[in-house]
Amino acid sequence: MTGHSRRNPRSRIKSSSAVDGDGDGAVRQAPDISRRHRDRNTLRPSIRIFDVNLKVLVGFSFVAFFVILYLIRSLIVVGDHRTPRVITPFPAPKVIDLHQFQGEHKESLYWGTYRPQLYLGIRARTPLSLLAGLMWIGVQNGRYVMRHVCQGSDELSTYGWTHHNARDFGHQVLVDHDMTLTTSFLKTKESGSGYGGDWAVRIEVNSKKSEEAKELLKTGHLFFYLADEDGNALSLSRDAMNIPETSLLASGSRRDIGNWQLHLESRDDVQVHFSGFRTGHFHNLSELVQDNLGAQARKFGRLQLSDTSDDSSNILVFQISGRIPFRTDLAFISGTDFPSSREEERVNSLTGSSLTDRLKEKELEFDTRFEECFGLGNKFDLESTTVGKAAVANLLGGIGYFYGQSKIALPDPSHPESRDSFLYYWPAELYTAVPCRPVFPRGFLWDEGFHQLLIWRWDIHVSLDILGHWLDLMNIDGWIPREQILGAEAVSKVPEEFIPQYPSNANPPALFLVLRELVHGLKKNAFTTTESSEISSFLERAFVRLEAWFQWFNTTQPGKEASSYYWHGRDSSTIRELNPKTLMSGLDDYPRASHPTDDERHVDLRCWMLLAADCMHSISELIVKGKEVGMVYSLAAKTLSDFELLNQMHFDDAHGTYLDFGNHTEKVRLSWKEVMVEQGYTTRQLIREVSGTPRLRMVPHIGYVSLFPLMGRIIPPESWILEKQLDLISNRSVFWTNYGLRSLSKTSSLYMKYNTEHDAPYWRGTIWMNMNYLILSALNHYATEDGPYRERAKDIRDKLRSNLIRNVVGNYHKTGFVWEQYNQKTGKGKGAHPFTGWTSLVLLIMAEAYTES
Repeated sequence: MTGHSRRNPRSRIKSSSAVDGDGDGAVRQAPDISRRHRDRNTLRPSIRIFDVNLKVLVGFSFVAFFVILYLIRSLIVVGDHRTPRVITPFPAPKVIDLHQFQGEHKESLYWGTYRPQLYLGIRARTPLSLLAGLMWIGVQNGRYVMRHVCQGSDELSTYGWTHHNARDFGHQVLVDHDMTLTTSFLKTKESGSGYGGDWAVRIEVNSKKSEEAKELLKTGHLFFYLADEDGNALSLSRDAMNIPETSLLASGSRRDIGNWQLHLESRDDVQVHFSGFRTGHFHNLSELVQDNLGAQARKFGRLQLSDTSDDSSNILVFQISGRIPFRTDLAFISGTDFPSSREEERVNSLTGSSLTDRLKEKELEFDTRFEECFGLGNKFDLESTTVGKAAVANLLGGIGYFYGQSKIALPDPSHPESRDSFLYYWPAELYTAVPCRPVFPRGFLWDEGFHQLLIWRWDIHVSLDILGHWLDLMNIDGWIPREQILGAEAVSKVPEEFIPQYPSNANPPALFLVLRELVHGLKKNAFTTTESSEISSFLERAFVRLEAWFQWFNTTQPGKEASSYYWHGRDSSTIRELNPKTLMSGLDDYPRASHPTDDERHVDLRCWMLLAADCMHSISELIVKGKEVGMVYSLAAKTLSDFELLNQMHFDDAHGTYLDFGNHTEKVRLSWKEVMVEQGYTTRQLIREVSGTPRLRMVPHIGYVSLFPLMGRIIPPESWILEKQLDLISNRSVFWTNYGLRSLSKTSSLYMKYNTEHDAPYWRGTIWMNMNYLILSALNHYATEDGPYRERAKDIRDKLRSNLIRNVVGNYHKTGFVWEQYNQKTGKGKGAHPFTGWTSLVLLIMAEAYTES
């Protein structure tokens, strides 16, 4: 994919873009993070956090808490004692089994555009679903090409949802060179419908009047298909070859929805051809269609399907061809075996003028809901509001449903470099938003925390459902695989070597960002009575899993020093990386200590742990889990928010900011060397060369990590250190640009440096929306707190907000896309696109809807 090239879990493909010239037991007892920090000559003297009486209380609380945890653990019985713990589900009732996620709620979300990797893909939220999708023939470089799966190489000018409500409606525009398609999706539940109701798709095809379009795009060819993952045979209708205004194309039967029918309606002159296939593989359907078309073209010189079908076909593809422009409606109705199914009436309501009216109503509902949620009103012009709507519509339209088993890597302790042993997680389902349809069409754990900051404001029920699915992926130890590659369609998008997940690797617990917001909302009575009840029920059911998650971090990611943490799993033996990546931090190639050891302390992880502890304390108070439990999290939060202790561990006087600590030298570079490879051949490769002795020290790289204490609001509003952070933020050599805050200071020795021969800089200077949003939220906090720097924080907040909005809106209208990151020198979009995951946070920035403190 164009401009995309980080060989890490977030990015699989080499970049073709140039780099700027600027040069990665169940609930176990946690260590006592409230212990007094050890004295070190190079830092300020440590302080006493608690007085004597409180220590007694703390000791009692810790003992009581872990006695309870021990009793819980003693009750855990794993059905098969031979099952490794890493692939054993967490032994507690599933969150998604709550009553609020059953019944009408579950049925209302049964069908949807839940195949985000496709330009248009529909499925049900069930492991073996009836699938639907759209392909079409486009023209690129004077040749006919098949479109189906979203991919950058298709070079569409723009595509994405302009409206989508996450439930029953979406409208999408796709500009494929000289051809423009619009697709609309509508779902209804009518009297006589089967489970999940009925749905309709409208497809309109238009073309430009260029010479190439006149010659090659006289006729448009659409391919709409149904495929049954459960292997049920699909029946072809006799009407399929002879299309009056409304015709039955196909029918079938399933246990979940009963009998069903697919109808086509078009007032334009269209021809229909078909082909049926019998296969258990669904990730390569476009290849089946292309092979069929190719055979027909070679035999008869025409671009049409063969009008043949395998015995007991479980896939039917319908080619709908018409002179451009043309429009066609497809109506899917379920429960047709019921006596009162009202088939003709239901089809009529989902096609033609009835469908037109319904789509207009839904578009108006979307616009009304958009204003209710985000209140942009007259604050912005149409250009900006259009981008805001596209941001939320694409995030919601990118929600998918996946089912499969994660592949888990089991490193051999005796051979750390060998990772050949694998196990498979239990079969699991995941309902989630995705960061990017063409490049990352699957679930990413820390991304989802940012996605939900927007989604809960739009639809709290959908948001809770997604959060529940993620928490139900937790194993008995409290670990959640950070990247979810579930099912053949998802696996087909990822190179084999990147599929395994490592159970020792963490990922930022960003779900606590949205949980904190929900807790604040409950305290402020911001929800309806029903919503409050459902959120409370959710938190009560989820609490034991959140505890296990917190304890997993506390026991697997601690540093040597009390209340210190570091991201475990960096490669200390690499010979090709300029700076060993920290993929598990989410910040991938952001510079850390040059030589990974267990002496490291990572300031960002310490702040994530504060967020988690503080949120756990708030939840425990809210759902009355007992004073002992609440006290433990309260004390953990108090320790982690202790300003003096934070400064002792991470504040560097020379740079006036917060830094990581570790075994580090700046004298590292990549050099070309002759390297022996297989069969005695040598090749020139870039090899890491260290010319200085590393020592334990602050790691002198200022960037997003340095601002985590600011994001966490740990710095008192009256502190001179706050002034220093504001100085750095507004310094054009450090963070400030006209387009947003850069990820790494220009003063860093690794600013915009390649990490290997092929790994272009990722978090080494470019602008990322998720971090800018958290920084803006912090600035908004300090702009409303009494203190000497209040007005300055306000001024910086307003200018930064303006820069971010202007740049994202401008890029969208110039390029047709929202981007993964933005160039710090020019503001141009970079990387994956359309990236309507956390870059959609630009809408919250427009609405000035910042995270709560």
